[in-house]
This record gives sequence, C-alpha cells and structure tokens, in this order.
Amino acid sequence: MIELNFLMATVMFISGCLSYALKRKHLLSMLLSLEFIVLSLFFMLIFYLMYYEFEYYFSMIFLTFSVCEGALGLSILVSMVRTHGNDYFQSFSVLQQC
Repeated sequence: MIELNFLMATVMFISGCLSYALKRKHLLSMLLSLEFIVLSLFFMLIFYLMYYEFEYYFSMIFLTFSVCEGALGLSILVSMVRTHGNDYFQSFSVLQQC
C-alpha cells in the first residue's frame, strides 16, 4: 500500500514538473504548478515518515516553509499585476528600470 501511495506521489511530482515546464506564459499558472509540486513532495515526506515510523514534526516545518513560499509568490504576483497590468512574462522585462 505504501508503494502505491509513493508511486502516486511520484506521478504527481512528474506531472507538476511537466506543467511547470509547459505552462510558462502566466505567472499564476506557474505558481499553481509549483504549489502542486510542493503538495506532492509533502505526500512523499508523509509516506516516508510513515514507512520508517519517524516523528511527524519535520512535516510541520515543511508545511510552514511551503506556506511562506506560497505567500511570497502571491505577493510577487500582486506587485507584478499592479505595476504591469497583467501576469504575462512577455510584458515583464528584467532590464526595465523602475
């Protein structure tokens, strides 16, 4: 049963990486695929800790960091939409001075 769950989390991770690589037009779709990758890594971590009967304290630390990463990504998205009007990467220039 654990191997089936680990296989499912691995398929989730691979599909998240594929969607991250293929959907590069909008920042919001990239953030959603990154959150999907983090969710699959959390599943893998839980299954690993369950299989070896370790404590689940590290999973709470991982969740804390993933929430902070999501909040940071959303703040970058909001600031980009406010300055440029959309979340297309084509309209965003790194060389542009503010």
